[in-house]
Amino acid sequence: MADDKIQRMRQLISKLNEASDAYYNGRSELMTDYEWDQRFDELKRLESETGTTLPDSPTQKVSEDSITGQKEEHEFAALSLAKTKQISDLVKWAEARPIWISWKLDGLTLVVTYDGGRLTKVVTRGNGHIGTNITHLSRSINGIPQEIKAKGHTVIRGEAVISYDDFERFVMESGEDYANPRNLASGSLTLKDPDEVKARHIQWIPFTLVYTEEDIVSWGKRMAWLDAQGFTTVERKAVSMPDDASVEDCIEVFTHEVTSKQNPYPVDGLVVCYDDTEYAQTGSVTGHHATRAGLAFKWQDEVADTVLKEVEWSCAASTISPVAIFKPVELEGTTVKRASLCNISECERLGIGGPGTQISVIKANKIIPKVIKVTQSAGTFSVPNECPVCHAPTTIRYGRTATTPDVSASGTKTLHCTNPDCPAKQLKKLARFVSKEGMNIDGISEQTLSKFINLGWISEYADIYELRSHILELSRMEGFGEKSASNIMRSIDKSREVEAHRLLFALNIPLCGLDVCKRLLSAYSLDDLINEAIKQGDDLFAAQAEPKDVFAHVNGIGPEKSAQFVSWFRNPQNLAHYRHLLTKLTVTTPDVSTSGTLCAGLTFVITGDVHHYKNRNELKAYIESQGGKVASAVSGSTSYLINNDVTSTSGKNKKAKELNIPIISEDEFITKYQQ
Repeated sequence: MADDKIQRMRQLISKLNEASDAYYNGRSELMTDYEWDQRFDELKRLESETGTTLPDSPTQKVSEDSITGQKEEHEFAALSLAKTKQISDLVKWAEARPIWISWKLDGLTLVVTYDGGRLTKVVTRGNGHIGTNITHLSRSINGIPQEIKAKGHTVIRGEAVISYDDFERFVMESGEDYANPRNLASGSLTLKDPDEVKARHIQWIPFTLVYTEEDIVSWGKRMAWLDAQGFTTVERKAVSMPDDASVEDCIEVFTHEVTSKQNPYPVDGLVVCYDDTEYAQTGSVTGHHATRAGLAFKWQDEVADTVLKEVEWSCAASTISPVAIFKPVELEGTTVKRASLCNISECERLGIGGPGTQISVIKANKIIPKVIKVTQSAGTFSVPNECPVCHAPTTIRYGRTATTPDVSASGTKTLHCTNPDCPAKQLKKLARFVSKEGMNIDGISEQTLSKFINLGWISEYADIYELRSHILELSRMEGFGEKSASNIMRSIDKSREVEAHRLLFALNIPLCGLDVCKRLLSAYSLDDLINEAIKQGDDLFAAQAEPKDVFAHVNGIGPEKSAQFVSWFRNPQNLAHYRHLLTKLTVTTPDVSTSGTLCAGLTFVITGDVHHYKNRNELKAYIESQGGKVASAVSGSTSYLINNDVTSTSGKNKKAKELNIPIISEDEFITKYQQ
């Protein structure tokens, strides 16, 4: 029996270490968090029962990234935290001492050091004792200032994360196959080109001040000190007298932010720490955990068993992805009947079969429906040999190698349509076209666009402006009706007048986000910009300047973005579609020059609805015209938060109150700063 347990421990260690290596190094997911926790807990139990700990056991070491580069020993070991899913364990651990609860952000931990007020190094966590120096990428990561006010030696630990919105935008623009934002964040820091890293919009969020020469014992005050230095630190809440009720109430606030998607960044739980940092240092080190340094809390996953009805293959962008359709179940207060299976590799790993296969489903971190295991397989899992949209042959790609550099960057087995003109490959592009940042057409979701494509109504951008010819059919479609059909048409008509930078963004030109579009239009008019790109009229391929050189002189553009922009407009099909689209639109160029100084030196954050201005973008434009800045998140550098609901309990209001930043209504703003 003991030999059987030892053999099982070896199997668990091998699987857990392999999964951790993939998790921390930007490769495809080998097991879900749920599965990892289950196997880790089983290993701990077996180690306790046998009294044996085998070499390389993940219970005795910190999982590590393997980013290549110059290795650097940490001044202060970055140990991991013990974890629990029980509130009672948190209360017991707290020992009735004041504690703080904050997000456990799901990205890659970086340790940042300052000396004399200047950034001196940025190092990955590595194995907790030795990491990789990536200081050369510091300017490409948001949230790492090159200078701070404090002149002493300062060491800060934080998480490099990518927001859900930026993740979706990157995948849409690049067509690269990443499983989730954490996967993209960790993979991005293996890149050598700072410009390529910057395009990923990585945000570094400090979660603890490791060392300062200031005499600050309170963890809460140490975090406030970081805010005063200009950092945007992790959201946190204090519990002065921790008991079951107060801790549960605090966790419920965080849980609501997760389920209502108020938090823009991925998390995989919460972190609890003592306010008394001196007391926190008195604990012992067990395995790779410092017992009083903190405790991680992970939500209990509500599991539902159900039966697979079919695997639906959804073609979008460059990939045909499997989706599990199953008998509806109730999870976390909502009805769930479908969950992405990601790719062929994931289906094979789970052992997905055909209709009738019994499966278990969760909502990972309270949000994303996920199939976690097959309890009984039925039938056979089959991969389609033709595209479900255009019926062209499909092909399976097996991962990037030296001889196949064009295939999936994540190393997974993925299915692709071989037809380069498949209408479904335009879905993600069309979704960006109608998005709020693009043409801002309300009422047309990605799912709706997919229906229009399959009906043959849309094959290029200009077709959206011909949808009125299908209004009768649309009004009779399930889930629509006359009112929603009319609202869609009204929104389409409203979008016919569009600002030039939004039009360029909507075209899905690679590497050209809103900021790039604005920079180009600050140097050229729209017509001059396009004419410069195509240069010699209809002779698009005549010898002329290299694409990378045309706009490289514009601040913030560089050769890569210039080359992508020029190449897009030199493509005859792209140019034809653009010219066709222009016949449907009126393009405007707003005056973004500074016309006053009423907001000079001030930074505003705007949240909620506005009433006096047409929308928040109009208010933003006014602030910028008066020399001010508008940021997306509240931080120590924010001057005012503008919110017409000043008593709101939103995350931004709470953050502003924590930092003593004034919250003003639109009326108050107009009184102070309107001419």
